[in-house]
Amino acid sequence: MTSDTLRLGFAGTPDIAARILEHLIIPAGRGRKTRASAVKQIAEKYLIPVYQPGNKAELQSTESLSTLDALIVVAYGLIFPPVVLDMPRLGCINVHMSLLPRWRGAAPIQRTIEAGDKISGVTVMQMDAGLDTGAILGQQQCPLAEDETSATLHDKLAELGAKCLCDVLVQIASGKAAPVTQDDSCATYARKISKDEAWIDWQRPAPEIERMVRAFNPTPVARAEFRQQPLRIWQATAMQQTVNAAPGTVMQANNEGIDVATADGVLRLLQIQPAGKRIMRASEFLNGHPDFFQIKPT
Repeated sequence: MTSDTLRLGFAGTPDIAARILEHLIIPAGRGRKTRASAVKQIAEKYLIPVYQPGNKAELQSTESLSTLDALIVVAYGLIFPPVVLDMPRLGCINVHMSLLPRWRGAAPIQRTIEAGDKISGVTVMQMDAGLDTGAILGQQQCPLAEDETSATLHDKLAELGAKCLCDVLVQIASGKAAPVTQDDSCATYARKISKDEAWIDWQRPAPEIERMVRAFNPTPVARAEFRQQPLRIWQATAMQQTVNAAPGTVMQANNEGIDVATADGVLRLLQIQPAGKRIMRASEFLNGHPDFFQIKPT
């Protein structure tokens, strides 16, 4: 048996899942506007039948799963009960966007950047009843750039995940797969991102806030309040300098950016989005707000 003869199902929803699905079908393809979920778009493009169970009961009643060699799962919204995990001949195989057991859970990409990790990667694992606890079938690492955002890391890991999955499927088909049990003592949890987390706390050090800005780009986007109006922060950089002002004070504003005092250092805002406006460079915003440096956050 070869990887090309494996009978596979695919369960996923967002863009990162769609990219991996398309890589399984064909090396490259043109995109188009999403009409439904990103995965459904790709499935329709290649005339692949789509089944959308609305709950666990409907998923469990999907008899076609028992005809599969394996079910590939990427960022799927439903938690699989054990009976579903056992339906395909070789079980369910998950592509997770971290180097497990680090960052199990819903938001591994964001938490990786927020924590200041230098290395990320992807894990292909055999799913079990736990939360991202299954045996590891394959991993590939990805170094993070100093200015890495969740948007850029998402794209890197989508490509890497597809390659890693294809390698694992070849190993499975040839009977050479060697599952490795995860070390639970090294596990960390990537809890789901909430919108409330997006509000900047200027009492934190500038490097931490910078990582938060990068982690929350493109969603939910870091934000602060000036003149009682929300301001989304899309890009910022930490400036290591002595601060003699209260955290949250605008120190200066010029063509280089808007400098805000933090508990340790200064955060320079580079790309922002005022309420109801488009994303723009901070210097562009200042052209219409020359007195902005005098404004103090409420």
